[in-house]
Amino acid sequence: MLRTVLSLALLGLVCPQAYAQLKIVVTGSGVSWIPDMKQVAPGVDFVEGRPDNVVKEVAGADAILGEINPEIFRAGKKLKWVHIYSAGVERYRFPEFIHSNITLTNAKIVQGPEIADHAFALLLALTRGINRAVAERGKEEFPHERWKAIELRGKTAVIIGVGGIGSQIAARAAGFGMTVIGVDPKDISFQPSISYVVKPDRLDTVLPKADVVFISAPHTPQSEKMMGPKQFELMKRDSYFIAVSRGKLYDAGALVKALDEKRVSGAGLDVTDPEPLPKGHPLWKFDNVIITPHIATVSDMVGGRYRELVLDNVARFAKGEPLRNVVDKVKGY
Repeated sequence: MLRTVLSLALLGLVCPQAYAQLKIVVTGSGVSWIPDMKQVAPGVDFVEGRPDNVVKEVAGADAILGEINPEIFRAGKKLKWVHIYSAGVERYRFPEFIHSNITLTNAKIVQGPEIADHAFALLLALTRGINRAVAERGKEEFPHERWKAIELRGKTAVIIGVGGIGSQIAARAAGFGMTVIGVDPKDISFQPSISYVVKPDRLDTVLPKADVVFISAPHTPQSEKMMGPKQFELMKRDSYFIAVSRGKLYDAGALVKALDEKRVSGAGLDVTDPEPLPKGHPLWKFDNVIITPHIATVSDMVGGRYRELVLDNVARFAKGEPLRNVVDKVKGY
């Protein structure tokens, strides 16, 4: 039997990995899914990785679900796959790991729906004046005669980063009757919700068209502060700025200046730099800025999507099949 399996493997008809005793170290929230992992990959040895044993356990492991750092990386001589539970990978982009042959997967796409919902909650709170209504609720007054609101139909949205989050924002914007322009370094396939997509080096050409700018790109050295002083100056007067991916993608000082000069009608920020935003920071003083504490990733449905992705990738890894959500470690997304 063994001779037959080896012969078939040499012919490429079976994957030797499927017959090997694989070991996967599971850390963090994924530990509760180990019984389910054993169901989809019964031949794999799953081990819980804790702070006191993870370095020891990873030494003989083929994969780790959860954290990776230089110490764990150096101990994991056999590692072939690392899965992290977040969408952002900047914490894990240390040189040894970036330039290794280890496959990295993450939670991109999984978090798209709830972050897109949150982005529109921020925008609608500003355009419909809900932020002001909530602030004045304590007065127990009904000043509807001086109310102003902005209708989204017919407006233009520029979405920086049209991946798992940005594509979901685009679908919602189109549903509101908005024209959508995407900005992304990748060649984006046709999406009915998006009119067209430009590369990041053409960002400045589309900003003057935007009634709202959503920033939903990953943080990389290339994207850091891509919304700087010049970009905020190019935005339409009375436009809105919504940030839901990473705070380092926009220059907070430039945004403050745009708000002070009333170039921007309002901003919705789930991410800031620094984070958390310290007391006394100028952004706190504006009544047309809504700041939420990086909670756009939270929803009642996201846990199920996380679980489905992890179980599917575990089954794929055990069978030697291509993994989902593979990250280009050099590019950072």
